[in-house]
Amino acid sequence: MRRRTFMGGISAAGITACLSEKAFCGDKKFLLKKQDVILFQGDSITDAGRQKKDPIANQGLGRGYPNVIAESLRKDHASLDLQIHNRGISGNKVPDLDRRWQADCLDIEPRVLSILIGVNDIWHALNGRYDGTAETYRDGFAALLARTRKALPNTTIVVCEPFVLMSGTVKKNEGDWFPEFDVRRKFAKEAADSAKTVWVPFQSMFDEAVAAGTQPSALAGDGVHPTAEGHKLMAETWRSVVGV
Repeated sequence: MRRRTFMGGISAAGITACLSEKAFCGDKKFLLKKQDVILFQGDSITDAGRQKKDPIANQGLGRGYPNVIAESLRKDHASLDLQIHNRGISGNKVPDLDRRWQADCLDIEPRVLSILIGVNDIWHALNGRYDGTAETYRDGFAALLARTRKALPNTTIVVCEPFVLMSGTVKKNEGDWFPEFDVRRKFAKEAADSAKTVWVPFQSMFDEAVAAGTQPSALAGDGVHPTAEGHKLMAETWRSVVGV
């Protein structure tokens, strides 16, 4: 994606947002190589209905941002035969990632690893199905990133900012979500910085889209799970920040 095109505005099925260059454009181009492995990890936002039985690269990647990214990358870099995987699982929290990390991440040995995790760590706590605190999330995520950095020293790790929008269940229960959700976003950024990862500011991206006039429900009906338009916006921002 050319910087000029991106900075002219992001358009996703009628949604347009002017995004700041500093926050949403990478400092330099990331050079993809032949048969590079790219892995997306996370919860239902990443899962998005992906194929879970015998998953393989480039197939059954779901209907969300990983598939949008994969389709555009493989089109733009057709000669590279990129190997793109989606191993997100609906409902996952940081401890769930940790339990399956060897098989679903380290053994895959990605050159680029993208992680979006955090909304269930608070949502399940609000629903009484999980007793983890913000500090549990902070410490667990930091440990997971440190473990990954040690096992895969040459992998580019991308941490995506957890986000919610003021729509659906989030708007209805705003007092339960905030200010704790902002604390968890802060902890995610601290963990990402400590592990020297690439940071994709999804919350900031959505906030700017809403400030520019887009209705939150057009981006995520329930405030958590993106619409098709929301996923497209995420994909465009991810590519620009990562520099691919």
